[in-house]
Amino acid sequence: MQIVYKKQAVKYINACDRMTKLRIKDGIEKLPFGDVKKLKGYQSEFRLRIGDLRVLFTLENDRIIINDIKPRGEAYKGL
Repeated sequence: MQIVYKKQAVKYINACDRMTKLRIKDGIEKLPFGDVKKLKGYQSEFRLRIGDLRVLFTLENDRIIINDIKPRGEAYKGL
């Protein structure tokens, strides 16, 4: 599967420290495995839990589109 990062996700990753970047990278590379759940009310929106972070992504054909990465408290606001 091809993984595509949106601008917001790249911006968050670049602002993180080295260890957090490695945790995020490892979690995303293991997709679609891991602690993944489908978001209620959405067709193809999912979230991946990495500790207290949530990686919000979409599945389209043979692509995983990483939409955003946010802390747990902020992840579901504005969806």
